[in-house]
Amino acid sequence: MGQVHTDAMGNQFAIRPGLSNDAPPTYAGSHLDTQPTGGRYDGILGVTAAVEVLKVLNDNWVETNYPIGVVNWTNEEGARFPMSMVSSGVWAGSIPLEKAHGTKSVIPANDTATMKSELERIGYLGSVPASHEATPMAAHFELHIEQGPILEAEQRRIGVVEGVQSYKWFTCTVKGRDSHTGATSFQHRADALLTASKMILASHKIAAKHNALASTGILGLKPGSTNTVPGFVQFSLDIRAPQDETVQAVEEECKSAFSALAADEDVLNINAGCVPSSRQCSVEWKTDFVSPATHFHRDCINCVTEAGRDLCGSGEVQGKDIGAWGKLMTSGAGHDSVYTSKWCPTSMIFVPCREGVSHNPREYSSPDACADGANVLLGAVLRFDKLRGERGQ
Repeated sequence: MGQVHTDAMGNQFAIRPGLSNDAPPTYAGSHLDTQPTGGRYDGILGVTAAVEVLKVLNDNWVETNYPIGVVNWTNEEGARFPMSMVSSGVWAGSIPLEKAHGTKSVIPANDTATMKSELERIGYLGSVPASHEATPMAAHFELHIEQGPILEAEQRRIGVVEGVQSYKWFTCTVKGRDSHTGATSFQHRADALLTASKMILASHKIAAKHNALASTGILGLKPGSTNTVPGFVQFSLDIRAPQDETVQAVEEECKSAFSALAADEDVLNINAGCVPSSRQCSVEWKTDFVSPATHFHRDCINCVTEAGRDLCGSGEVQGKDIGAWGKLMTSGAGHDSVYTSKWCPTSMIFVPCREGVSHNPREYSSPDACADGANVLLGAVLRFDKLRGERGQ
């Protein structure tokens, strides 16, 4: 008989026994939560495929050396409760339980709920501690849509994920001075919105120089009147790259450039064509989240690769390409596998999604792509279980 439990962060675990049950299970899973505008595959595919793995094992009377488990991680997206991968982070000991439980809802606006109060309300505040000690894992495999266009563009069926790129989130606050749009000339404005716009453009240019990414997804201003030059702007900045050092370099260059732009100094020719002003703005940075680069375990990567070969045919590795069917990849997005990799061997499997669209109602992976991913997930889990048996743990 399998075991099911829910921990103090609402993470759900289901375990199918093996021949030997005195060691942690090999897990497969992902998350079921999504973004405000949806997406029916991001995370959800990984959980439903993991459940299908257990069903296939049961239907075919497959005996594994050790237990096989399914995990559904809570609030991976950080959409309603703005701390991404929070529940796997608590499990890993990287995020304090009190901080996670106290995180306040931002959807809808002015909501007073916290993660703990909502878990209590829906009956998912489990009694099992949310920790890698209370629920240990021997390995973690996560099937996921790519959330990018590469696999589809290259007509490849499987992405073998070697790691997750580094990223940092910041909130930048630009302060100028509210003034009348008709009575205040360009030469006498401290225009916080114009200055913030220049900063966002600078972040793009600096990131491009380093083969990195810089993005702004949230922007707010005050006072918000058609005939008032904004004196206050706050915007988010998301910097990502495969290496921690690259993210650090982009951050440092952006900080220098933002300070110069706030002082109405030219950077990267951004002020070309703009009227100089005698008044200046100020800029402040706040670091919201840091996720260092993650490198997955070679045993798990090999299990995924060999399972891909079993399904798609042989293929030699040339650069990042695996024959005509696969590709070694670094994930551009954060995943729960980032935190599981701190305590157990981990890897991920990517499948193509249409036009690379994600976090959007149009997010879609074909039934064939989903089946490919589920088959590779099954093969990788069984290969790792066999490897454990051969090594005696």
